[in-house]
Amino acid sequence: MTEKFPYEAGPPSEMERIKKESKNLRGTIEESFADPLSLAIPDDDGKLLKFHGSYMQDDRDLRKERKKQKLEPAYQFMLRVRLPGGVCTPEQWLTMDDLADHYGNGSLKLTTRQTFQMHGILKWNMKKTIQTMNERLLDSIAACGDVNRNVMSVSNPYQSNVHAEVNEWAKKVSDHLLPRTNAYHEIWLDQEKVVDSGSQAIIEPIYGDLYLPRKFKIGIAVPPSNDVDVFSQDLGFIAIIEEDQLIGFNVVVGGGMGSTHGDTTTYPQVGKVIGFCSKEKIIDVAEKIITIQRDYGNRSNRKNARFKYTVDRLGKDWIIQELELRLGWKLQPTREYHFDHNGDRYGWVKGDGKWHLTLFIQNGRVIDKQGYQLKTALREIARVHKGDFRITANQNLIISNVTNHMKPKIKKLVEEYELTDGKGNSALRRNSMACVAFPTCGLAMAEAERYLPSLIDKIEVILDEAGLRDEEITIRMTGCPNGCARSALAEIGFIGKAPGKYNMYLGASFNGDRLNKLYRENIGEKEILDSLKPILQSYAKERKEKEHFGDFVIRAGYVEEVKFGLDFHSVPTANK
Repeated sequence: MTEKFPYEAGPPSEMERIKKESKNLRGTIEESFADPLSLAIPDDDGKLLKFHGSYMQDDRDLRKERKKQKLEPAYQFMLRVRLPGGVCTPEQWLTMDDLADHYGNGSLKLTTRQTFQMHGILKWNMKKTIQTMNERLLDSIAACGDVNRNVMSVSNPYQSNVHAEVNEWAKKVSDHLLPRTNAYHEIWLDQEKVVDSGSQAIIEPIYGDLYLPRKFKIGIAVPPSNDVDVFSQDLGFIAIIEEDQLIGFNVVVGGGMGSTHGDTTTYPQVGKVIGFCSKEKIIDVAEKIITIQRDYGNRSNRKNARFKYTVDRLGKDWIIQELELRLGWKLQPTREYHFDHNGDRYGWVKGDGKWHLTLFIQNGRVIDKQGYQLKTALREIARVHKGDFRITANQNLIISNVTNHMKPKIKKLVEEYELTDGKGNSALRRNSMACVAFPTCGLAMAEAERYLPSLIDKIEVILDEAGLRDEEITIRMTGCPNGCARSALAEIGFIGKAPGKYNMYLGASFNGDRLNKLYRENIGEKEILDSLKPILQSYAKERKEKEHFGDFVIRAGYVEEVKFGLDFHSVPTANK
C-alpha cells in the first residue's frame, strides 16, 4: 500500500503553523476586521476565517478594470451557514433573504451541501450579518475550515416518516463535532473573552489544537434515495429501516471529490462500506473516525490530506481495526440496502399526513430576474408558510410540511409567480448541478453556474432529435477540479481547465456509487456537442431496457469502468 499511496512525511504545511499560532482560531481576525484602510484582511487571518464559515473573495469580473485604475481588487466575503440536513424555518429564510439584500449581492446560493451561501458581503458588514443570523438561531461555525462541515441528511419528502428522525441524528452529529473554542462567539457576538488572548488554555477534546489535516464531510442517506451522494463523503451513514423503523446505519468511509489537474497522486474516490452500527452509536462512530483522521491524516501535503487518502494508504481493514479499538466494540456486518437514484422528486407529494412541494432552482441561485421573480416569490411564501424549508443536496428547495388547510395558499402563490417544479424542463436539466465558479470563486478556471444552463440549451436540441428529452441523465459542471458540484459522480461531468475549456467525463452511475472517467480533455463547446451527439444518438437506439446512460457508455466501450479513484486519471478510451 505504501508504494501506491506514498505518505509525504515532511515538515508540517504552512497551514499547520497558522493553526498552531492561532490561539484556537482567533488569530488577529478581530483586529483585521476593525482596520478601515483596506477591504481585505491578511492572508493568515483569511485562512483562519474559513473556520468561522467565511472566505475572502474578490469580484473577478472587475479585476482588470480595478487594476487599471490602480485600485485594490473588489474584495468581499462569502458567508456559509451551518444548517444540518438543510432544514430551516420560514423566519430563518426571511432573515437570509433580508440579509442578502442589505449586505450581500441580492441573491442566495443554495449549495450542494444543503445550506445557504451569501456572496458580496463587505468587510464592515460581516459582524452585523453574523449577529443578525444569530438572532434567528443561525450560525456559520465550522461551515468551512479543517473541521467537520455541514452534516447532510436525506431531504426527499416521500420519506418524511423517517426524515425527522434521521435529521435529528444529523443535528446531533453536527453539534457534537463542533469546535469547542469560544473564538467565534468572542469575535462576532461580542461575548466575554474566556481566556487571555495569548493563552492556549482552551483544549479541543476531539480536534486538538491543530484541528484536522483538512476539511471533513459527513452525509446521511436513506435508501432508495442517495440524494446526499453518500459515497462522496469522508464519512457516510446509510440508514437501515426495518418495519418502517430506523434501526441503525451502515458506515461508509473514504469518499471525496477533489483532485488537482496534472497531479495523478490526487483523485476523486467513492467511499467503502465497512459495517453497521445501531442508531444510538452513530455519534461515537463519527467522533472516533474523526480522531483517526486527526492522528493519521497527512499534515505535510494538503493535496493528499483528505480522509480518502488516509483510508487508501492504510487500507480498509486497518481502518476497521483502529476504529473498533477506539470504540471498544465491534461493528456489525453490513446490512442490505439498495439505491436507485441520487436526484430529487419534483412537484407536490404527500407524506406523513403533510404536503411537500419540491421546486427546481437552477444551480441553486435564488434571485429575481426579468420574467421570473423567484426570490420575491419565496419571500411571500415564507411569510405565510407554517411548515419548514428544506434545501436539497441537488441545490433545489422543498416547501415542506404544508397542511391541507395551507396548501391552497401556497399553491396560489406558486401559480401567481409561475414557479417551476422543473417538469416542463428536460430531465437532463432537472438532474443538473453547477458550482459558483466565476466571478467570486478564486479557484475557478472556467465558468460553471453562469454557463451550464446555456450549454444544456444546446444539448437539449440533440436530446429532442434523439427522443431523449424525458430520459433521466445526470449532468454536472465545476469550474475547477475541487469537486463542489460532485462532477466526478455525474453521468456527464465537466471540470473546468481554462476559460471556455473543460475536461469531459462519462460513465458514472445514476445512483451515485461509481465515478466517471475522462473521455475528452481540454475541449470547448463545439467539441463537447460534437462528442456528445453521436453517443446520445447511439444510446437512444441501442440501450437496453431501463439502462441508464452511464451504464450504456461503459457497455458500448466509450469509457472504461472506474473501479478505483486512481483510474479516474488514466488515458481515456477515446484517445487510445
